[in-house]
Amino acid sequence: MTEISEATSLRDLLCGSVDASMIGQTLSVCGWVAKRREHGEHLAFLDLRDHSGVVQAVVDGSVDVRSEYVLRVTGRVTRRPEGTLNDRLATGEVELTDCEVEILSAAEPPPFQIDERADVDEQVRLKYRYIDIRRDKMQRNLRLRAVVNSTLRRAMERQGFCEVETPLLWAPTPEGAREFVVPSRLHPGEFYVLPQSPQIAKQLLMVGGVDRYFQIARCLRDEDLRADRQFEFTQLDVEASFVTQEDIFAFVSEAVLDAAQVATGERPGPISAMTWADALEYYGTDKPDLRFEMRLHDLSSAFAGTEVKAFGAPCVKAIRVPGGGDFTRSKLDALTEQAKTLGARGLAWFRVTAEGLDSPLARFLSESETTAIKALDDARFGDLVLVVADEYVVASKVLGALRLTIGAPPVSDGPHRYVWITEFPLFEGVDEDGHLVSAHHPFTMPHLDDVDLIDTDPMRVRSQSYDLVLNGWELGSGSVRIHRADIQSRIFTALGISEEEAALRFGFLLGAFKYGAPPHAGFAFGIDRLVAILAGEDNIREVIAFPKTQSGADLMTSAPKGITERQIRDLRLTFAPKG
Repeated sequence: MTEISEATSLRDLLCGSVDASMIGQTLSVCGWVAKRREHGEHLAFLDLRDHSGVVQAVVDGSVDVRSEYVLRVTGRVTRRPEGTLNDRLATGEVELTDCEVEILSAAEPPPFQIDERADVDEQVRLKYRYIDIRRDKMQRNLRLRAVVNSTLRRAMERQGFCEVETPLLWAPTPEGAREFVVPSRLHPGEFYVLPQSPQIAKQLLMVGGVDRYFQIARCLRDEDLRADRQFEFTQLDVEASFVTQEDIFAFVSEAVLDAAQVATGERPGPISAMTWADALEYYGTDKPDLRFEMRLHDLSSAFAGTEVKAFGAPCVKAIRVPGGGDFTRSKLDALTEQAKTLGARGLAWFRVTAEGLDSPLARFLSESETTAIKALDDARFGDLVLVVADEYVVASKVLGALRLTIGAPPVSDGPHRYVWITEFPLFEGVDEDGHLVSAHHPFTMPHLDDVDLIDTDPMRVRSQSYDLVLNGWELGSGSVRIHRADIQSRIFTALGISEEEAALRFGFLLGAFKYGAPPHAGFAFGIDRLVAILAGEDNIREVIAFPKTQSGADLMTSAPKGITERQIRDLRLTFAPKG
């Protein structure tokens, strides 16, 4: 064993690149010790690992190294002896012999086994993320993410888009999610925010004539975390001038399908589209998972004159659960409780048997009502029919949630089913002052056929906004933007925003529009979510190098944490008493 050399290049190639074509060559590789095995005092075997794979090195004599030591090994490539080939390794046909070992860095025993077979608590993995990243799965995921980013960038450039970086320090905006606030040292008492998205900046780029913009953008939102959400996230952000909604679909679909192809080796077919109304009608959600059936059916007409009190509601909807007739009573009770928790008055269930329907309510049904349930979606012996009677939206969403509880596979399971959801409502309700509330943002163009409904029946107004959904996860959303002053004025009036308030909140954007705003539209989707599904992961933390926990903590750095007294003074911050 020797000390570190002064070689100009420490390695000749990666560990996983050593193969039979190099037999007879002497070369150097570098990496971490994955395994060490000694055969008496005269022979040692080292498995040396880097991100590309593992190669076996045979050392004459004992070698004083342990797991995760960082080594440079120089040896001659030879074919492994008969009977010792390892077909589980790409390098399993060869080994390095007559090896010289240099210790580049000693290592303490790692806090957990790096072998993929080890089941390690996620909290421990996140605390020692730099160790966790050495695992094969994390290396694959992060490198897949890099390939996806590169593919997306090439796809946008191929379609004539220009990559432009927008600011990370931005002006506070009152729309959307809660923002992360940054105090200004040079302007005491004033603040920047970190961008929720480059939304306003990219619209200003359209006014500036950029025409087709894209960015792999870092965005931040101070929202509660979950499996598909982090404080920090990365999105492919797109905006284009003189385009229609269908043009945006084409641009984004090209990029997404390119990414899917490079990740899986197969290119999905064209992405279909579905209106928001149809998604709610048939799947009970605006994020439909199309990998399995169990569509919702409206039985309102069949129960219009019902004498069963439980079905006396404006809407009666049902789903057929294939093979669900063997659900236990405890499982049916759990589904009933879930329905009530989600806002339904209750849940009716009917087992389809050879004799008819088995249910506490079966004997109260009329013949036509019984026939309607038995005929639902070609129900057959052994199936289960679940029925919710309530307001239309409640019945739809409750059954949609039960559908996922019963039938949805993990989001990462194939096949990958993309779908565009279109024609969302322009308004989502009314605030406490009686003003309408935007479902998207106040610059979303209404469907031109519905503009006259803004004053007379605003909740029926469709927007030119759209989402891209994959396996029940919303990848992203976008819209055609308002560029006409007359339509923007009508929307502001409907939202209860005066000219003075509009100038205060959106002045720099509205001011820019006065100087010639082209018709434009855009979209943004979460790269974290796309890569997670393509990598076969159900949590985006598995494709992010340094994620936060569900409570927003960084276990590795102990962030968030306090700052120094000097920083507090420089920023002129004061703190309210705790409690």
